[in-house]
Amino acid sequence: MNNIAAIFKKEFRSYFNSPIAYIFITFFLVLSAWFFFRGFFIINQANMRGFFTVMPWLYLFFVPAVTMKLWAEERKLGTVEILMTLPIKDYEVVLGKYLASFALLGVTILLSLSLPIAVAALGDPDGGPIICGYIGLLLMGAAYLSIGLFASTLTENQIISFIVGIGLCFVLLIIGEDIVLFNIGSAWLASVFSYLGLGTHFSSLLRGVLDSRDLIYYFSLIGFFLYLSTLRVQMQKVG
Repeated sequence: MNNIAAIFKKEFRSYFNSPIAYIFITFFLVLSAWFFFRGFFIINQANMRGFFTVMPWLYLFFVPAVTMKLWAEERKLGTVEILMTLPIKDYEVVLGKYLASFALLGVTILLSLSLPIAVAALGDPDGGPIICGYIGLLLMGAAYLSIGLFASTLTENQIISFIVGIGLCFVLLIIGEDIVLFNIGSAWLASVFSYLGLGTHFSSLLRGVLDSRDLIYYFSLIGFFLYLSTLRVQMQKVG
């Protein structure tokens, strides 16, 4: 745990020692607020559905930008070799870096709480869907981060890492959408694709109910990509 905490502190501090964290937080909050208020006064309803609906697509571009440097930069600068010679297990490095990126995302989501506060001041929203929506934001964000972290282990080029992260997240997001499911001839295959879709489980949470199937899905997906990241780190060490 001490090793994970040390890596976490180093990576989390590095975000704020550079413009990355400030740019990410500012642009994310400005864009999410703009998309939210753009439709809020048109529908004239005190709810957060417009905000939550656009989040998977904002995540698609913002989250890989957070993770693209985690391993790619280490490899480019040659510091990964130094890191791997330290008495630290591979999974501890992966978890430390992952938790640092998740903490940055958590800070950003926390700052966005001004939106539901504003909605509550303007009307009487249903708190259940809002609470579950924010839980969904954390879970989906955590899944995106694990995918982006894995993409960062594949290359030393941050731009390539960014593009690969977007691509992987997009596939898992779109695979459960109606535009894909309607073009699948097999009902069994459609149900499998629907379950694998990131957006499917996020939409389920927006109904205001915490379903164990959604929680199992997100935690399994996060664990799977963290495991792949650890394997990649081990392969690079051997290589």
